[in-house]
This record gives sequence, structure tokens and C-alpha cells, in this order.
Amino acid sequence: MEQEAGLMEKEGIVTSGQDITKPKILIVDDEPFNVELLEGYLSKDYDILKAYNGNEALIIVGTNPPDLIILDIMMPGINGYEVCSRIKGDEKTMSIPIVIVTALNERKAKIKAIEAGADDFLNKPIDIIELTARVKSLLKTKQYYDALMGNCHFLL
Repeated sequence: MEQEAGLMEKEGIVTSGQDITKPKILIVDDEPFNVELLEGYLSKDYDILKAYNGNEALIIVGTNPPDLIILDIMMPGINGYEVCSRIKGDEKTMSIPIVIVTALNERKAKIKAIEAGADDFLNKPIDIIELTARVKSLLKTKQYYDALMGNCHFLL
């Protein structure tokens, strides 16, 4: 691992302390407490990236794409629906699974999230066991997708 890190450093690749074997999850919420809470639950098994508004989330996705995004809907500026729509509308990032997490309980909010491209939807307060199960399932699906796409490029 040290040799690998040395090679990455030599090549100018910065991992900022992240374990390259762990999947990266971006947590996006304008409430720092919610971000820290989810980080506490997930950081054992995943590298955590954090954003506190939609604009920060889009910058991170563009520069250091995560393997999965946990996204709040209600944020100032660019809301979660718009962030989701932009990520899913970009060919480079459309395969990143997005789990919408929100205090909104209305059916209309869920439908709007799905229409924006969300892969899953959870209501606050979050059941951590359910979140963990959904994260694992979506990451497995993304892993299969990435492997399939890699094989497609190999065949061409």
C-alpha cells in the first residue's frame, strides 16, 4: 500500500487521506449536524466527502466523483432536485447512484425526486440499518454497471 501511495504521489494524484479501496460517498446537506451524523455511521466502511450546499456538491462531483451520493432536498440556493437532475443529466456522472434523504413526507416530493433521477428515497429521521442496506445494494449495482461498461470499452 505504501508503494502504491508513493507512486500516486509521484504521478501527482492526491487522495487526501482516503483509502483507495473504500467506496466514496458524498453526503450533501445544509445542516452540518446531519452530515456529521451520517459520516459517523458510514465512515468505517466508506470514504466520506462532504458538501453543505448544492453548488459545493456539483463541484465535488465534477472534480472527485463519488461512488454514491446521499442528498438532501431542501437546501438554500441549488436544491437537491436540481443537483440530482444536473448529475443525472451529465453523461460523465449519470451512473452515480443518488439517495435522496429528506424531511418531506409527501408523495409529490418522492415523485419529483424520482423524476429528477434519484435512485432511492429515504425520509428523515433516517433508519441507519435501512440506509446501510440501500447503500450496499446501490454500490453493488454500480460496481456491476462499471464492470460492464469497462468490458464494453475493452471489446470496442
